[in-house]
Amino acid sequence: MRFKGLDLNLLVALDALMTQRNLTLAARNINLSQPAMSAAVSRLRDYFRDDLFVMRGREFVPTPRAIELAGPVREALSHIQLSIISRDVFQPAKSNRRFRVCLSDFVTLVYFQKVIRRVAQEAPSVSFELIFPDDEPGDLLRRGDADFLILPDLLLPDTHPKAPLFEEKLVCVGCPTNGQLSRRIALDRYMSMGHVTVRFGRARRPSIEEFFLLDLGLKRREEVVVPTFDLIPSVLRHTHRIATIPLRLATYLAETHPLRVVEVPLPLSTFTETIQWPALHNGDPASIWMRELLLEEAQGLA
Repeated sequence: MRFKGLDLNLLVALDALMTQRNLTLAARNINLSQPAMSAAVSRLRDYFRDDLFVMRGREFVPTPRAIELAGPVREALSHIQLSIISRDVFQPAKSNRRFRVCLSDFVTLVYFQKVIRRVAQEAPSVSFELIFPDDEPGDLLRRGDADFLILPDLLLPDTHPKAPLFEEKLVCVGCPTNGQLSRRIALDRYMSMGHVTVRFGRARRPSIEEFFLLDLGLKRREEVVVPTFDLIPSVLRHTHRIATIPLRLATYLAETHPLRVVEVPLPLSTFTETIQWPALHNGDPASIWMRELLLEEAQGLA
């Protein structure tokens, strides 16, 4: 079928190529032969007057034009899927839906593992793919690379619907042998000490306390940077370093690691973990079911 000269089937091929970055895998994903997929690439190049993909080894590397097209194409296909094709009643116990959720290991440890256990009982064939924060959160939703974001509210864009899950506060932690870490640590001492910090993914996105410090015009001395929160206790052990982490996480980690937990000397130290989903999924029965379940489990944390 053609729309203004474009064969709409080519958009499916383009989406598969952007996802797989491999001609053979993309062809297999949409049940085309490899010659048919090669022909689709040629026709896409002719229509858009751009190479769209260049070969680098065995990988199809997208051009800027292909990257520009990827989001709108995925959004259009998702809209067709959700609004026209998928109109069956959602039955959790019979569903094999996979939800892609972007969240930190902090949220996974103190909250989302409870969600996984509940879903295993109510919808045993539903599965999850957990994604650590890396790209811009709004881009993940726009491209269709995530079904949900669970992040501090101030890190989320206003372009998609969202709902608060639970309130959290920051605390300061260190090794119990750290004599410099008193019950009420002063701000000047806090800033002068060596810090262990978390930065996520290839983009090295900072955790929430970095944004509070920036608002106050403060810059701490980062002595060790780790990719996940759960590595912090091991790095703090037998040192005079400190770290700033959420209270629920500190309580969780203190069950298995020696930690001293004290108040953090920052005037802004509370935040709201929030769930966000693509606007296109507002009426999707599966997304609605999962959102309600997530909100119910969050009430238990209170």
